Amino acid sequence: MARLVDIFESGDYTRVRTYIQSGNVVFDAPSDVRAQIPAEVSALIKEQLALDVPTVARTASEFEQIVMANPFLSSHSPDLSALHVDFLANHPSTDRVAASDLGRSPPDECVPDDRELYLRCPNGLARTKFTSAYLDRTLGTTLAVLDLVRA
Repeated sequence: MARLVDIFESGDYTRVRTYIQSGNVVFDAPSDVRAQIPAEVSALIKEQLALDVPTVARTASEFEQIVMANPFLSSHSPDLSALHVDFLANHPSTDRVAASDLGRSPPDECVPDDRELYLRCPNGLARTKFTSAYLDRTLGTTLAVLDLVRA
């Protein structure tokens, strides 16, 4: 993950650190470049590693709002290890959300909200039918999954 830190630092991001071995990166950036971060980071990775990697970014305040809005946290004693959030690169169209099969993987639950999908997967992400490939294709966007417990 040290190489990933170097890549971000070459883009003039500061206080760069990675989160476990997940590919998630926490860093500081000027607020006026926020909208450009995903494209710029993807370009840096392509330039330095020759890899096409889509990226998704959220600010610290957005992250706090996302955690507070999780519909599964309101249930009595939720199993936090079953909760995940998919960060979407953009807001999927209403038609694409309506056409997706959100009941395809019982007992798993998937609740779309703006640029996030909240997942509850009691049997784990490895067993769900809500795979990144399925959700990317169905919703027409790119997503990044984050385990809510470790965040």
